[in-house]
Amino acid sequence: MKFRQLRALVARNCKIFFRDKGVFFPSLLAPLILLFLFIAFLGNVYRDSIRSVVAGFPIPNGLVESIAGGWLVSSLIAVSAVAIAFTAATVMVQDRALGRADDFAVAPVSPGILALAYFLSTFLVTALICFVALAAGFVYLAVVGWHLSVWDVAASLLDTLLLVLFGTALASLVCNFVHSQGGVTAIEATVSAAYGFLCGAYMPFGNLAPWLRDVLMLLPGSYGTGLLHLHLMGGAIDAVTGEGVPEALAAALKKGFDCTLECFGAEVPIGVCYLVLILAIALLLAVYIGIQVFRGRRKRREMRRNAGNL
Repeated sequence: MKFRQLRALVARNCKIFFRDKGVFFPSLLAPLILLFLFIAFLGNVYRDSIRSVVAGFPIPNGLVESIAGGWLVSSLIAVSAVAIAFTAATVMVQDRALGRADDFAVAPVSPGILALAYFLSTFLVTALICFVALAAGFVYLAVVGWHLSVWDVAASLLDTLLLVLFGTALASLVCNFVHSQGGVTAIEATVSAAYGFLCGAYMPFGNLAPWLRDVLMLLPGSYGTGLLHLHLMGGAIDAVTGEGVPEALAAALKKGFDCTLECFGAEVPIGVCYLVLILAIALLLAVYIGIQVFRGRRKRREMRRNAGNL
């Protein structure tokens, strides 16, 4: 019974989002447009930075393009996984703003099922858009120079999945306190503008002051972004050693582009990056569902009390 309710609610939430073409199509096209803008306006910046690190070694242009492309694609996915989640979470806010949440409060559906349905529908919509963007990124990397192994592809798919879960949990929790469409739009604009800098998607942490880098490494999104950087750039950076670049210089290139992360002077192992991201997802989801259940039960008590006073 609960599973059927959950499936019906998830399908209903997804249909509401996809039915609004003014929201769905811009959300789908936004990562692709952002990828084009990254390539057109930021590509040369990262290419020049890479060439400056390996100055004196004859690195093929295709290899430089592949490293820069890996950075651009990984940064795009890291930002989109959070920004798109806030857009997809508008269904929950719309239900609250239009009074549909009050209808659900008197329906024979538990608050926990309602909360989970909103979370899953937001996750499915965000995952669809982000994996389309990742597929476009793979096409771009195949054109400029493919240096990804099967493991790199599988790991980048896992990284994207975890970042989508993180973005969905964060958006669900934040939007739980928003009661208008305008509020969601304002938060989405703020997240889109600021999150890329906070998670290391727009600027490598190596370019920041050490104290600021350590502060930003306290944010779970930084670890997900670093994992994407590693798996979409690491193979191309490793390939520079075949062009005569010393391994120490290749390691410095990885560090400079956040393929290896440091927190308070210590290198963070890959397993710890995954652990931090998974724990953050679990914590955000637990807090979100807890708030939704508490609010739903309080709403039902108030409605029963009001009905008894009539």
